[in-house]
Amino acid sequence: MFIDLSDKSVVIVGGGSTAVRRARTLLQFTRNVTVIAKDASQELIDMEKLGKITLHQRLVKRSDFHDAYLVLTATTDRKLNDDIYRLCKEEGIYVNVSNDRDKCDFQFPGIYIRNDMVVGVAATGLDSEKARKVSAAVQTAVEKTLESSD
Repeated sequence: MFIDLSDKSVVIVGGGSTAVRRARTLLQFTRNVTVIAKDASQELIDMEKLGKITLHQRLVKRSDFHDAYLVLTATTDRKLNDDIYRLCKEEGIYVNVSNDRDKCDFQFPGIYIRNDMVVGVAATGLDSEKARKVSAAVQTAVEKTLESSD
């Protein structure tokens, strides 16, 4: 399923490599990405300086999720992730807890974007390496198909 996120607010909690990857992916579909992290990576700081994301370098607060359509946790703090998960479920907010497939309302597929086309490949969160391989094969096939139709 593809959802139009262009006017939706997305909140990412965490400041490490997973948060960076999620922000990069989401920025292809929305400009309403807020990252909350006490310790943010330099790449997230740079994204904020460029006006790509809103970054709050502090602990997360309940009010941070007030207007959120999607929430992603990308922290190593299991209790914090669980608290955010429960809050999102109570508030009817779609949530993805990284590294806990049972606490995800949605998965992140491997995506390939070219021209006006988006292709996504997912392995239902079970085999990300296989999904990466299939995604690369799909990318190659799509590029060959588009080149031959030009």
